[in-house]
Amino acid sequence: MFRYMMTTALTAAALYSTAGVGFAAEKTIGKIETVATFSDAMPTGVSVSGDGRIFVNYPRWGDNVPFTVAEIVNGKAVAYPNAEINKADPSKPAKSFLSVQSVVVDPANRLWILDTAAPGFQAPIVGGAKMVAIDLSTNQIVKTIVFPADVILPSTYVNDVRFDLRQGKEGVAYLTDSSVTGPGGLIVVDIASGKAFRRLTGDKTTSPDPTFIPVIDGQKLLNRPKSGKPTPFNVASDGIALSADGETLYYSPLSSRHLYSVSAAALRDLSISDSDLAKQIKDWGLKGASDGLEADDKGRIYGGDYENHRVRVLERGKWKTIAQSPEIQWPDTFSTGSDGYLYFTANQLDRQPGFHEGKDLRKKPYKLLRIKIDAGPVLLK
Repeated sequence: MFRYMMTTALTAAALYSTAGVGFAAEKTIGKIETVATFSDAMPTGVSVSGDGRIFVNYPRWGDNVPFTVAEIVNGKAVAYPNAEINKADPSKPAKSFLSVQSVVVDPANRLWILDTAAPGFQAPIVGGAKMVAIDLSTNQIVKTIVFPADVILPSTYVNDVRFDLRQGKEGVAYLTDSSVTGPGGLIVVDIASGKAFRRLTGDKTTSPDPTFIPVIDGQKLLNRPKSGKPTPFNVASDGIALSADGETLYYSPLSSRHLYSVSAAALRDLSISDSDLAKQIKDWGLKGASDGLEADDKGRIYGGDYENHRVRVLERGKWKTIAQSPEIQWPDTFSTGSDGYLYFTANQLDRQPGFHEGKDLRKKPYKLLRIKIDAGPVLLK
């Protein structure tokens, strides 16, 4: 049960009338706790291990990023697993962390590091886009999967990942391609062999909604360079979550208010064409514009609502708001902890210089927050 859930369950259709979008949160809903603060680079991803260790990452988007992966130790971010591997070395793209977008602890107690190899959203450095697994019991790298060229397009930006270790010899991983210049899509990886393939590339559900213009704090969010005309902020498939039974994969473009899902088994089955797979996609309606997604072991799906400073949950087919606060300034990545909390970063992404004619409107510190949900993570092993 949610102790701090709104007493009235609002349907998405009622909540997201035209007048409701871009609302500036004036009141707080839910008991929101600050776990850590960040006064240097802006974090995106977060993941919490079964024994409570917390990991974050900092993509190289323009901030000074001395290390792109960190563990929170005594409230301080410390390079993980060490400082040396966090030094980007394009001459050894598979051996160093170039620009990490997500960190995710899997059911086998490994921290998977998802390296875009695309600092500043440039074309990925050849041979650098990869997944790296670190055994948390030894803090040693145990597997590196470099994505093949037919999966990593010149426009690809691998964003987030979820795992089902029951499939195949060692399990499968599902990823999103959240390209800002080309087609989005989903990626399936066989962990044992490292073989990977794309699905639903350029599909309507993995692409930015062409009619979508986010409104935050009363202002349209557009690319606004220091010189030149504003352009739409178009980001493809971004958030991803796997249902508690592993049967359904949920995903959403960042530039959209819709949540979609598809059968995980059908996604893995290459005998099913993309056109036939697209016929199986379900649209869960207007959830709110979200960056990350997450699931829990009670069958619920969580997403942010970055236009309205909210965290929302899909339960029994209905969307509900469980947290709302002005301090939830761009909820980014979510992680369900074994302690019954939902962790998420609030990193003020919308206040970056690129959206404000070169002016950096971010106000440090950035925050790692959590709310009580009385549920645990999805562990498919």
